[in-house]
Amino acid sequence: MLRRWLLALMARVGLITLGLCCFLLLLYLLACKPSSHSKRPSLLWSGGATSKEGYMALLQEREDSHRHYVSSLMKQIGELKEALEERTQQLQESLEKAKSKGILPQGLESLHKTPTKSDLKEFFRSQLNQAEVSSGVELPNEYALIPFETFTLQTVYQLETGLTKHPAERPVRRDRRDELTGTVEMALHLLNGPQQQADNSGRKRTYSPSDFVQGLTRTERTRGTVYELTFKGDGPQDFSQLVLFRPFGPLMKVKSDSVNTRSIIINIIVPLSGRLDAFRQFVNNFREVCIQQDGRVHLTVVYFGRDQIDQVKAVLDQTTRETRFRSFTLIQVNEEFSRGRGLDVGARAWRQRQNVLLFFCDVDIQFTADFLTSCRMNAEAGKKVYYPVLFSLYNPSVIYSNHTLLPSIKQQLVIRKENGFWRDFGFGMTCQFRSDFINIGGFDRSIRGWGLEDVHLYRKYLHSKLMVIRAPSRGLFHLWHEKSCADELPPDKYKMCMQTKAMSEASHGQLGELFLKQEIELHLNSQKQIQEI
Repeated sequence: MLRRWLLALMARVGLITLGLCCFLLLLYLLACKPSSHSKRPSLLWSGGATSKEGYMALLQEREDSHRHYVSSLMKQIGELKEALEERTQQLQESLEKAKSKGILPQGLESLHKTPTKSDLKEFFRSQLNQAEVSSGVELPNEYALIPFETFTLQTVYQLETGLTKHPAERPVRRDRRDELTGTVEMALHLLNGPQQQADNSGRKRTYSPSDFVQGLTRTERTRGTVYELTFKGDGPQDFSQLVLFRPFGPLMKVKSDSVNTRSIIINIIVPLSGRLDAFRQFVNNFREVCIQQDGRVHLTVVYFGRDQIDQVKAVLDQTTRETRFRSFTLIQVNEEFSRGRGLDVGARAWRQRQNVLLFFCDVDIQFTADFLTSCRMNAEAGKKVYYPVLFSLYNPSVIYSNHTLLPSIKQQLVIRKENGFWRDFGFGMTCQFRSDFINIGGFDRSIRGWGLEDVHLYRKYLHSKLMVIRAPSRGLFHLWHEKSCADELPPDKYKMCMQTKAMSEASHGQLGELFLKQEIELHLNSQKQIQEI
């Protein structure tokens, strides 16, 4: 009985597939059928006469329109094929379970019925009805509104500027460019399609990309993306507007793995030159998080020069005596300080056979046990590397200027806009397995001093097949410290250093208060005198 039912079901799936392909082929033939001569719009030049060049231009425009439509159809065919393969795979898995257990799994009874295309349409229609497309929804406050982005054929105007900080830019990612270009192409196909021509029988023009004025787009994460596109009409005050909606499908399980991180040791590598007080502060955090809470770490300190090296050894020896923790490595390098060089030496100094997980760190960093977990979960040898975005704290003497005493370091580790900012332009803190670091070629050893070595390594991974996990980390903080930009730095590095120094002092509003301090005090004094009168 089950075998007979299986054969009938597969026959239905085959018939549906065949019918779908025939339907798409019919659409293709209808789209490619040339229009009659009577409906062909004339192309008038400045002299008012119709020329051979005009007809050739019109023919080229028609050809471009059909090419855009064919490209759109090919994309839709590919998406339908993928959806069909996915549903077939799900069906096969369900039938295998039915065979193994000798029963029909719950939820598959509906497969006895003849499948229809209305189920998918109903789901997409429900997504459209629930989204804020045709009408507004009641929102609790101004922060709940999802703003639109404005775009043209060349530029996207955005509120969320991201790493580039550009309020207007050409999309960098190819998939983003393809998304917007495909939307405009679909709109042109709809405007020039037979249905639109039937609705506007008096129209004597064909829409082209040059007629596109602008578009608005925004995404509701559980519903889909809406596009509102405006095209030039027949007159200067006439426009055509299309509203398109790309609905999201239901959640789909990709994988479910059990990850055991017990055996993953993190080798924390810190390049250092001087800065003994900062190192003591770092070790205090290391003792609390790595020794007392985690216990599966190794600390490698690469020290440049001889000055204060004995004090650094003393700090590590004291930690060993008080905690019985001995997993330290201290490497002395008699060279000019280079962060990239220090991290490279520390990574290659690992002599154990285990493929250790590296955490490239700085002495001004504070992290939590949750971050170490994220480090282990988001890095995988040969597959992915983790580049967290840390939270950089502002100058505490500015932030807490109205406090009698500065809060402790631990109390300052709070993620608020008054306390700091996401350091999305920094790529120095990263978790990656040693094998990936070696295979990618490590750091550029020719770079000396401060800056750029981390960007070069980051770009290597972007150009590789490894996945780069880039996300804000709620457990990784950069402590404020006095920053000096050396005069001998090249112009590009000096400019980068000064920009970082300015951003790290305080927020825009706090810096404004300092700049306008005298004016604010004059206003307060005048108000006080008025009240006394």
